[in-house]
Amino acid sequence: MPPQTLKVDSVQLEFDGRSILQDVSLNCTQGEVVGILGRNGCGKSSLLRIIFGTLKAAYKYVSIDDQYIHKGYHNNHIAYLPQQSYLPKNIRISELAKMLVDDRSWAEFSGLDIYRQHGHKKPDQLSGGELRQLEMLMIIYSRADFILLDEPFTHISPIQADEFKPIIKTCARHKGIIVTDHQYYNILDVSDRIIMITNGATKPIADRSELITYGYLNR
Repeated sequence: MPPQTLKVDSVQLEFDGRSILQDVSLNCTQGEVVGILGRNGCGKSSLLRIIFGTLKAAYKYVSIDDQYIHKGYHNNHIAYLPQQSYLPKNIRISELAKMLVDDRSWAEFSGLDIYRQHGHKKPDQLSGGELRQLEMLMIIYSRADFILLDEPFTHISPIQADEFKPIIKTCARHKGIIVTDHQYYNILDVSDRIIMITNGATKPIADRSELITYGYLNR
């Protein structure tokens, strides 16, 4: 089966009469990681929530292979890792994982060191970094065709981040992944393409120097 393409077009979002997103378009094909960068408050997280379907935009067009998608979470089209913890605290990780992880990926997921070490525990027995890693992994190994990751590298150590990045790349062989994080160097490491949100619009970034041109990085 040929890879599917998620297209997001003409997203417009306002808060209290202030335009946040006004000319946002991007696409992601299974087999690639697309990174989104931008300053605080530019609308990165809002864009992911709009794609997923939990935030209503003034206007949006989201499709997979040109079939309009009203709510991304319907029928396991899209999975979303929010910034905040999403797992209930009183259920064992192993039980939660069975509900979220694709059966076809279970052998690979259950063989990961962090799951083998902590799968018998409940979320409130884990450190913030351990919980964040497991939450990320459950989303990445879910049944969804496209994965949205919001701040996946926040609250984990640089060593944990370096262990996690190859997993993103491996899973992207079969899924499309869109990822954003304030730790831009991790996004540059893991992404095949970079999109920047500036002044409410998306700009493809072909070279790191353009991040300086658009004022995201200092010289």
